[in-house]
Amino acid sequence: MKLEDYLPGILDFPKPGIVFRDIAPLLANADAFAYTVQSLGKLSTEYSFDYILGIESRGFIFASALATHLHKGFVMVRKPNKLPPDIHQESYGLEYGSDTLEISKHILQPGASVLIVDDVLATGGTIAAAARLVQKTGAQVAAAVCVLEIAGLNGSQVLSQVGIANRCVIAL
Repeated sequence: MKLEDYLPGILDFPKPGIVFRDIAPLLANADAFAYTVQSLGKLSTEYSFDYILGIESRGFIFASALATHLHKGFVMVRKPNKLPPDIHQESYGLEYGSDTLEISKHILQPGASVLIVDDVLATGGTIAAAARLVQKTGAQVAAAVCVLEIAGLNGSQVLSQVGIANRCVIAL
């Protein structure tokens, strides 16, 4: 299956110079979505982990589906002010701005191993921030898997340089 057929590029969204990859057509096609989750599952088999972590918001879709597929617990990393108190917080840069992520302090046990899942790997900043949050809980990152890597932004190299093994289903 050619997943790129289900991930159209939208020019100059959300800002000029950005090509946004729309996952809505992929999610709307049951076969494409199932194939994507199975492909993420295959990429995950080379890593040992206890939990699957999804990054708000689109990462939740793939991470929760993968957690169900692999019978693993699902952990959320959220945007600010959406989790009850006792959180860790991490700010980071994006290819078109900055943002902040949060995780509950007590959701992961020290020493637990976590697979980070997101929809798109661009510059690597979001996944690196999520990894720092995992480390703040005392858990460790096994690896990161994504549906799509945006070619030319070097996200996989950035993650590798900070010690995060990573794989993507496709690169565009």
